[in-house]
Amino acid sequence: MAEIEVRKFVTIVEEILHEGGPPSANPPKRAAVAAVIANPFAGAYHEDIVGLMEDLKPLGLEMAKRLVDALGGDPAIVEGYGKGAIVGEAGELEHGALWHVPGGYAMRELLGGAKAIVPSSKKVGGLGAKIDIPISHINASYVRSHFDAFEIGIGDAPRRGEIVLVLVMTTGPRVHARVGGLAVADIKAGDGLR
Repeated sequence: MAEIEVRKFVTIVEEILHEGGPPSANPPKRAAVAAVIANPFAGAYHEDIVGLMEDLKPLGLEMAKRLVDALGGDPAIVEGYGKGAIVGEAGELEHGALWHVPGGYAMRELLGGAKAIVPSSKKVGGLGAKIDIPISHINASYVRSHFDAFEIGIGDAPRRGEIVLVLVMTTGPRVHARVGGLAVADIKAGDGLR
């Protein structure tokens, strides 16, 4: 079991009052937490990397808890989520893919078994690289009102031998969502799609 070396955490919370339309009576919040970690595979090709997914699970749970706390402390208010990773230049894209299981597992665990797939993005980038984290509803991927993205970047990360791991949660739909499609009230939480 590898010890995960975290250099720092970054948490960002947004409260969206309006986007040019009328102010919302219940402004949605979006929050992201990023962990900048040392990449144990940086600098060389390693065939066997899968074990790191298990090692990242405790960090994923800690990050998910930080997110819920940043949004007020009640997991029941979370309606959307997403995840992603930026791998420093001495790593490879596959190192970012290691975040799929621990990042998604952590949020589902904390949110009580959310049904929908956790959308994800990953890339290789240098200092200050930004990434758009896709967001969808936690129980039904076809709920259009919750399709969103959260752009995040950290000025001094990732360094060449680091990975920036990101989780995102939201408390509701886009502030002025009005493009139709499956409504939250019509979810038949079963397959995570509708």
